[in-house]
Amino acid sequence: MDGVLVIDKPTGPTSFDVVRQVRSLLKLKKVGHTGTLDPMATGVLPLCLGEATKVAGFITEGDKAYDATVRLGSETDTQDAQGKVTASAPVPPLTPALLEAALARFRGTYEQVPPMYSAVKVAGKRLYELARAGEEVERAARQVTVYELVLRDYSADRLQLSVRSSKGFFVRTLAHELGRALGCGAHLEALRRTHSGPFALAQALPLADLPALLKDGTLASRLVSMADALAELPTVRVGAAEAQRVAHGVPVEVPASRPGRVRVMGPNGALLAVAEVVGGRLRYLRVLV
Repeated sequence: MDGVLVIDKPTGPTSFDVVRQVRSLLKLKKVGHTGTLDPMATGVLPLCLGEATKVAGFITEGDKAYDATVRLGSETDTQDAQGKVTASAPVPPLTPALLEAALARFRGTYEQVPPMYSAVKVAGKRLYELARAGEEVERAARQVTVYELVLRDYSADRLQLSVRSSKGFFVRTLAHELGRALGCGAHLEALRRTHSGPFALAQALPLADLPALLKDGTLASRLVSMADALAELPTVRVGAAEAQRVAHGVPVEVPASRPGRVRVMGPNGALLAVAEVVGGRLRYLRVLV
């Protein structure tokens, strides 16, 4: 069974817990996720099955979109509702103008410092491992981009936001910094990922539905092919003779193609490789045949 299985992750399990359950259910050795969701978070979690694990690293490059609930008035050590409250302050009277001014500073490209409770590695250790041991270390800021940040609704102490961002963006940290900007502190109360690269919530399968789909034989038809999983990449199509050269890692000339990353498709529509076009030739990043 090869392809991408898009799961609607429930709240509670970690992303690796979901991988472990799917691996056990499908009796597969190769299963991997393409972008961590916190245990509290729900929504789109693409899993690469079998041969699709070879392209997992390319799938994670896509933009992400979320619906988030931010609770104002208190900060936590994890920046979300699962942590311990570390500070509290009164929430000022909220107005659309006040909120828009605060949100405006978090749109566009800027530097974001990863939270201590995250899977980011520092000196070979996950930050959350250090945090659980009571350590706090200096973290290098990383460049992130927020393409869209929309205030959907608000009440006296809660904001409903929609966010579309580059990979590696922490919505928890956005909530924390937004609270600081408003002078009252905040933390992330709920998070639902609605898109991850080309994958949308509408095509995601609830984890609890998988046993029934496997039993009636329809689960395989719900997989996204490797070629479709990389549909955001430009396509270079090659003929039968060139496909043989691709299979052996021999560079192929594609003078009409623009420089950059592409998916290389064979004459029968199969995904042959992921490559970069450099100087009118293919430089292979991953050959799949």
